[in-house]
Amino acid sequence: MQKLYPRELLEAYRVQTYRLDPAQKITHPDQALEWVNERGFTYFWPIKGVDFPSLWVTVAGSRPVADDHDDPGHITWGWKDDALGKRRWYYAKLLRKKATLISLAMAPYFYALTENYGSPEEDYLEMYEQGRLTQAAKLVYEVLLKEGAVNTIDLRKAARLTSKQSDSEFNRALEMLQADMKILPVGVAEAGAWHYSFIYDLVPRHYPDLPEKARVISESVAREKLVDVYFRSLGAGRASELKKLFGWSPEITQRTLGKMVEKGMLIEDIHFEELPGDFLGHPAFISV
Repeated sequence: MQKLYPRELLEAYRVQTYRLDPAQKITHPDQALEWVNERGFTYFWPIKGVDFPSLWVTVAGSRPVADDHDDPGHITWGWKDDALGKRRWYYAKLLRKKATLISLAMAPYFYALTENYGSPEEDYLEMYEQGRLTQAAKLVYEVLLKEGAVNTIDLRKAARLTSKQSDSEFNRALEMLQADMKILPVGVAEAGAWHYSFIYDLVPRHYPDLPEKARVISESVAREKLVDVYFRSLGAGRASELKKLFGWSPEITQRTLGKMVEKGMLIEDIHFEELPGDFLGHPAFISV
């Protein structure tokens, strides 16, 4: 049976989960950590075309990211950099290859859906041989595998990707390797023209217990967990938006959502006044 809800009810729910109320504004890095742990995973910046909570919004309010470097909202940049290497949360370009913050409790569920099967020295070679890892990504990964943590400037040199023509190739390699949770930034070095360069390392080296924690999680359980946390943040959302965020196939998305509806973990056939399309709702939202 179709359920119709006022749009304002959904907006009020997200005011709470997105921290849009000025009274809930985050003003300290410890509050940021507490919020990321509460939400499970968020974006660092708001992403155009994606309705999802971000740390920037909890600090600066619901507005575009400012161009001015001295904007008060950019205090989040310092919090993020200061947390690198301290294992307070998992930070990398992950969801849609954009800067993502993940609680340490949720990181194993993401890792369980990657193509990392417990052997950092072999997994990447299999992906490369199957054409699912670029030559540049292979070179970057092998430098980190051999040398340990390396800043971006030295990493480019060691991977022999320093030419102007290699700019996009190198950047895509970093994004590809982060998206599959093979590497992540673990610090900042005063290197390069701007005296600011991320230091990268292998994920299993920085989080040695992560592969073992993920190994006992099946793909179906991991997907259901991610979907549950996603809808708990949004209250209600469309299947197409979820598929776009996680990059799953239509078949996997529909199978996961169907099982969750059967289990009562999601409510289907929800509609909102003034909003087009079919929504699925989280029980936490329906009970409001």
